[in-house]
Amino acid sequence: MKPDFLPEMDSAFNTLQDGGLILYPTDTVWGIGCDATNPEAVKKVYALKQREDSKALICMVSNQAMLERHVKEVPEAAYDIIDLATKPTTIVFDEPQGIAKNLIAEDNTIAIRVASDKFCQYLINKFRKPIVSTSANISGFPTPKSFKEIAPEILKGVDYVVNLPDENKNPSPSSIIKLGNDGLVKVIRE
Repeated sequence: MKPDFLPEMDSAFNTLQDGGLILYPTDTVWGIGCDATNPEAVKKVYALKQREDSKALICMVSNQAMLERHVKEVPEAAYDIIDLATKPTTIVFDEPQGIAKNLIAEDNTIAIRVASDKFCQYLINKFRKPIVSTSANISGFPTPKSFKEIAPEILKGVDYVVNLPDENKNPSPSSIIKLGNDGLVKVIRE
């Protein structure tokens, strides 16, 4: 059985391939996405969100194998966190690789979440690269809880809006945990 979101996935995929921005439903809130390996696309996200590029953005991978390709050393604890988390959880890793330089924080870390949403998993698998996943709001404004709360300038500023229903009935941003290669574990957002 093929998922009914394939036409949307193809349009989103083509936009990502062309270096464009997509607006899409994620396993947390509606997100702005782009190719996480393309610095020009990442720059467009910062401009749209009116956000300094010194504040890193989250990116999503489809599975642990993709995570391992983009982080020099995945701490053992990360696998437990990914497997045991009861809500979407983003982990901040040391020493990212193969990611756009303007996505990497000043301390050489990257925030990555393994997607739990089917549409996101399929899209990232097809794209074969991580994609940015940042909330669909102007920096400093509240995160929209539903599609109808997304500001018009965000809707106009992306190249493609994925036409899928709001299925997440209780959307909230992911938990964020920093895992250092030195064994340090720090909860940044519960």
